[in-house]
Amino acid sequence: MQYFLVKSEPFKYSWEQFNKDGRTFWDGVRNYQARNNMKAMREGDLVLFYHSNEGKDVVGVAKVVKEFYQDPTTDDERWVVVDLAPVETLKKSVTLEMIKADEQLQDIALVRQGRLSVMPLKPEEFDRILALGSSE
Repeated sequence: MQYFLVKSEPFKYSWEQFNKDGRTFWDGVRNYQARNNMKAMREGDLVLFYHSNEGKDVVGVAKVVKEFYQDPTTDDERWVVVDLAPVETLKKSVTLEMIKADEQLQDIALVRQGRLSVMPLKPEEFDRILALGSSE
């Protein structure tokens, strides 16, 4: 099992819309490192859904339901998508400020590479964010 975090601007594609859709392909990635991270995703891997720009918080958990394939929004063969489906909404969102303040999350890619839209997480980072999102 691997763990990842994906970012989406809520006005472009929100967690709420994702839940209504029930499944989506994750497109629009035009960064090689983010693309390579998507190519590493395997069916069943878990993914944190992060609202970027507005909110700046982790709001839910998704899973990979189809491994990478050609991005249908472009003819450029360099770009791929994966299919994701929502799993659960966090009890409370985990803000970027909470993540930055947590000493267990100091090395997370979200802090170190703020512009990266798809990033791997260590199992302990994933678990820590889930714990922060489930506490009252």
